[in-house]
Amino acid sequence: MRRVAAAILALVLCAVCIAGAQSANYLVFVSNERSGDVTVIDGATDSVISTFSVGKRPRGIHAAPDGTRVFVTLSGSPRMAPGVDENRAPADKTADGLGVIDPVARKLIDRWHVGSDPEQFAISRDGKLAFVANEDDASISIIDLSSGQIRGKVKVSEEPEGVGVNPANGEVYVTCEEKGEVFVIDPDAQRVIAKIGTGGRPRSVAFLPDGSRAYVACENTGYVAAIDAESHKLLSKIQLPAGSLPMGTAVSHDGKELYVSTGRGNAIAIIDTQKNELATTVPVGNRVWGIVLDPRGTKLYTANGASNDVSVIDLKSRKELHRIKVGDGPWGVAIVSAAK
Repeated sequence: MRRVAAAILALVLCAVCIAGAQSANYLVFVSNERSGDVTVIDGATDSVISTFSVGKRPRGIHAAPDGTRVFVTLSGSPRMAPGVDENRAPADKTADGLGVIDPVARKLIDRWHVGSDPEQFAISRDGKLAFVANEDDASISIIDLSSGQIRGKVKVSEEPEGVGVNPANGEVYVTCEEKGEVFVIDPDAQRVIAKIGTGGRPRSVAFLPDGSRAYVACENTGYVAAIDAESHKLLSKIQLPAGSLPMGTAVSHDGKELYVSTGRGNAIAIIDTQKNELATTVPVGNRVWGIVLDPRGTKLYTANGASNDVSVIDLKSRKELHRIKVGDGPWGVAIVSAAK
């Protein structure tokens, strides 16, 4: 009996180990804006396994739903503070594009022209289209991800940046910094169906899993705008701690929490979405921007643009586990299943 019990215990422990290994079987791709490359982190060990060049100013980065490709926006426009005369530093428009990465080979395999100074983007629910914000063209390009061809363009207002797709109905939200507006686009009709004023230089948007509510990070005013996604109306403004410059957003798998990077506030703000109130903050690296959840939703990875590292946060304990050195100016982060 003891031998049988020992054998059963060994099998259980083995199964637990295998399940744990499978749950951590993912890669983290980090776009490094200043060094023009992408760093790859092994999610099982949280260690760097590769870095490769992709082009000028890689920023927005997302994986295809099936994990077969990773896409990253590239821009030949120089890095400048808002309001600076663009004529002082001419743009290299030949460098603009959407880079296509093979996550198995870990290299850039193509670059598509998708618009002028592309920054952020989002992928449709079926994985067939990308909606790309053209920052200096006040427009959204609709890209066929099977061919790289532009299937349409929708005009919005100046300095479009954040893009999100409502998981319930597929509507596309676009944050426009200059006038503090969020545009809602019907992707099938390729037209604007609503415009929501948020103020505060909106930078990104995230949705609850059921698509009922959208959250928009508003940098200049230090708050997050909560939007009713059915009526397209502003519900409330959730104020963050002093010094916060809200940037990236991500929602927990169960929809109960919203995670917001605070830029030079050097912290992640955690918002209770049932109360629409700030719950706590977690200190991370300097000038935190892009954020992403691991597949299980237990860890958060943050791109810290000024300290050139990625923070790994344990969401249960609300603590930073460690920091991982990456390239120069990490901007965005994306998760993809590890190579099979």
